[in-house]
Amino acid sequence: MLGHLIVSSVPPLLDKQLKQSIQQAYSTFLSNRGLQSRYGQKMMIAEIARTLAGISQNSEGERNGGSHISVTEAGTGTGKTLAYLLAAVPIAQQRKKKVVVSTATVALQEQLIMKDLPQLVTDAGVSLTYGLAKGRGRYFCVSNAEKALEQQNERGQIALYEDEAAQTIDPSDIAQIQSLLNLYASGEWDGDRDGLKNTVDEPIWRLSTSDHMQCTNRRCSHFSICPFFKARQELDRWDLIVANHDLVLADLSLGGGAILSAPEDTIYVFDEGHHLGSKTTGHFSYRLRIKSSQRWLAKATRSLNKLLNDTSEHMVLRGYVEKMATPFADMERALDAWQLLLQQLLADKLQGNSDRYRFAQGVIPEPLQLICHDFANAAERVVLKLDQIVDLLKEAMDGELADIDRTIAEKWYPQLGIFLSRMQGMFGLARSYASPDERGGLPTARWVLRIDGNDGLDLECCSSPVSAAVTLQEHLWSQCYGAVVTSATLTALGRFDRLYTDLGIPADSPCAIFQSPFNFNEAAELRVPAMRTDPSNPNDHSGELAEILLATLPNEKSTLVLFSSWRQMRYVLEQMPDKMVANILVQGDLAKHEILRQHRERIDNELPSIIFGLASFAEGVDLPGDYLTHVVITKLPFGVPDDPVDATYSEWIESQGGNPFAEWVIPMASMRLTQATGRLLRTEKDQGIITLLDRRFITRRYGKQLLAALPPYRRNFS
Repeated sequence: MLGHLIVSSVPPLLDKQLKQSIQQAYSTFLSNRGLQSRYGQKMMIAEIARTLAGISQNSEGERNGGSHISVTEAGTGTGKTLAYLLAAVPIAQQRKKKVVVSTATVALQEQLIMKDLPQLVTDAGVSLTYGLAKGRGRYFCVSNAEKALEQQNERGQIALYEDEAAQTIDPSDIAQIQSLLNLYASGEWDGDRDGLKNTVDEPIWRLSTSDHMQCTNRRCSHFSICPFFKARQELDRWDLIVANHDLVLADLSLGGGAILSAPEDTIYVFDEGHHLGSKTTGHFSYRLRIKSSQRWLAKATRSLNKLLNDTSEHMVLRGYVEKMATPFADMERALDAWQLLLQQLLADKLQGNSDRYRFAQGVIPEPLQLICHDFANAAERVVLKLDQIVDLLKEAMDGELADIDRTIAEKWYPQLGIFLSRMQGMFGLARSYASPDERGGLPTARWVLRIDGNDGLDLECCSSPVSAAVTLQEHLWSQCYGAVVTSATLTALGRFDRLYTDLGIPADSPCAIFQSPFNFNEAAELRVPAMRTDPSNPNDHSGELAEILLATLPNEKSTLVLFSSWRQMRYVLEQMPDKMVANILVQGDLAKHEILRQHRERIDNELPSIIFGLASFAEGVDLPGDYLTHVVITKLPFGVPDDPVDATYSEWIESQGGNPFAEWVIPMASMRLTQATGRLLRTEKDQGIITLLDRRFITRRYGKQLLAALPPYRRNFS
């Protein structure tokens, strides 16, 4: 394990001019805002600035050694946003680099754009241009919208799975797409989905947007008026770009610099950095449904025959398509064998309520490996030919091929792009199943889901890395100029070891903890009441939860109750009388932002309001003052025991001689518990109660570890 407790190394001192520039901006900000300096904030500025200022490169742009990544945990109220902005922006401007601030939530993006960055400019006197970057899928595509209108009753793409997209466009859908075109053409709308007054249903929007595989870029006849590329030109002029983790990872997966600035010219700031690992593994996960893939291959064959009819005079393209016939047949045979073997292997494992089977340690049985190897080989040959066809269509759109009409090429290019993207996904899954993990290395989680759809039973094969370490080392840490990883909760049990391991952060990267300025002992009481049950008996425990909440909630004004499962939440809700239910806002009944809006509105009108939520309400919820005075945690936030990724990771830790409960389960629970309790105190004036309805916190040995990692709340343990 790494020895990252608080600080691992001390970077070089800042040069005098840069130090004065940062200090002056901070002093100006405090003076203009009428604020006093905060010790933690001041130390955080210095910590980040020392690391970033210590980066040096040779004439070829290679780093001369030393750390280029700063890891900082800053408790609520530290003022970490201003701290990393004041540290990173002057250094980036001096070095002629861009700053990309990446967040996990829309709420923090909005705070940066609407509050923090304007204050940095007006109150700290920092000269800075900035804006919010969004993925291509957030922007209107004029070309695809026009094609949808032209096709009328035909969807211009092939669905991979039948539940992903309907096969026809209703007249009302056509009217909505025409309305979007009219809005954009009139100048009333800039093409950004988030700028629409009225919401657009997802199926309609999918027809009206694009992705990098469909987009013809400068070859598109609408390129000069494209909303995405207009926004992209603005992005090139900004000093600082606000993005989200998904967009940064999408850019890195394309080699970096395709959407955002090039990594070697960028200082990344990952706020809410504790989400970076799960976001990364999600980007490199694969899935494949057997029956649906069989149906899709048949439709793809028919579609390619239509392509041949449209390009009958081009013999090279015809040759490419004809050469796909054999690998297509190989893929179909492999899928038949794949399905038959899975049915034999899992006949007694996917019965009744069991809809998932995980391969222990991610190891695929050898017969299935061989089938997937055959499928992957065939899929790779198809991908190669599709790449060649896409290149030909590009040439046709550039006017370099006389025997393929440009309009025909423009029609088929997006469809082949979708085809290629999905084939790459199928190839990725098959390759994962066909390729055993390196002995002793981090494993890949692999599992099968039973899908009960309208067309009967299907089997979905899934694959996901258990750790983001290798991916981030290769695509991010080794490529970027510099980086900052920060959050209010990065440590687990007070240490950074877990974070460094999970994210693959270089071991010599300095890390520091900056404590919150809040007086936790006076502001909040942590209660663990006497109970007859604990969660090891879930039915009895849920029953007692209902009893306690029935006795407690009628006297409450603003409460957040955090449950461990949908089943538990719904059971407790059913036990509440109608009069109380009228005051409860339940996750799943409304969107999260709408629940929070209605909750605030009720409190403003001096009405009681209770939120019932799950894990997503345990972080990113900002309800200061009277908006939240009581947080109830129904159970210690251990991970789901049968989660395929967590279970595979635990097996790997055990195979290495470790203790997964001590090294993985408890540290993760500690981080989640800190996040959950952190919903209560959002400002220095906040006060309230945290109730934990899980006696294991005080009866089990690990409870002492969890308690030691929490802020020093006043204790009331019965």
